[in-house]
Amino acid sequence: MNDAPAIVHQIGAPIITMQSISRRFGSTLALDNVSLDVRRGEVLMIVGPSGSGKSTLLRCINHLEVPDAGKVTIDGTVLSHRGMNLNRVREHVGMVFQRFELFPHLTVLQNIVLAQRIVSKRSPATGEQIARSLLAKVGIAEKADSYPPQLSGGQQQRVAIARSLAMQPKVMLFDEPTSALDPEMIKEVLDVMLALAREGMTMVIVSHEMGFARAAANRVVFMDQGRIVEMGVPEQVFDNPHHERTRLFLSKVLQH
Repeated sequence: MNDAPAIVHQIGAPIITMQSISRRFGSTLALDNVSLDVRRGEVLMIVGPSGSGKSTLLRCINHLEVPDAGKVTIDGTVLSHRGMNLNRVREHVGMVFQRFELFPHLTVLQNIVLAQRIVSKRSPATGEQIARSLLAKVGIAEKADSYPPQLSGGQQQRVAIARSLAMQPKVMLFDEPTSALDPEMIKEVLDVMLALAREGMTMVIVSHEMGFARAAANRVVFMDQGRIVEMGVPEQVFDNPHHERTRLFLSKVLQH
């Protein structure tokens, strides 16, 4: 993936703004006064050691985790639990988790149609048409009538991506989407994500897939102990990190 041709992104104004976000779990400060913008059309990769706050930061973007302090703005809307419909905002923010979160008793097609029917009030025919189109897009059109337990991990994750895309999101969030996969299944998921990046989808990705970051990311954020330690283009962060903590982390994850 390091040899993939460069992606030309059309980068716009910030679509996500996080201002002075802090989040505590008991005595643990998971996020410590973090501020970050994500621009429209940007692919932002968040890396760092386990427990550094990466996933918490991602989940704060759509208030799956509610910050104890600070403010999150998505496409001009300030998120809060008072006086607003969070679900309406979340319609525009797709999220793909480590585990696939598919309903095992529903077919692949039904999994993708369900949220369209409940949230977006689309007709069954429209929902199915969109679902089949997206299954073709992620390369598993033939699995529409299969059930999730009949699929490989990589196929299930591609269904999860298709399900998120069906809501026509403005932003896609990925929380370590390949960490639960066998090595031979990782590439098929990263290829789908790379195609989304080439199409200009705004993406925020928590992952250790450094080759993907080099191929697809506009910026890489390195986090440690709940703070952003370093941020820059992939070549700078990976090849010429400014901070010793970044160098130490990369020396371990890049040595293979």
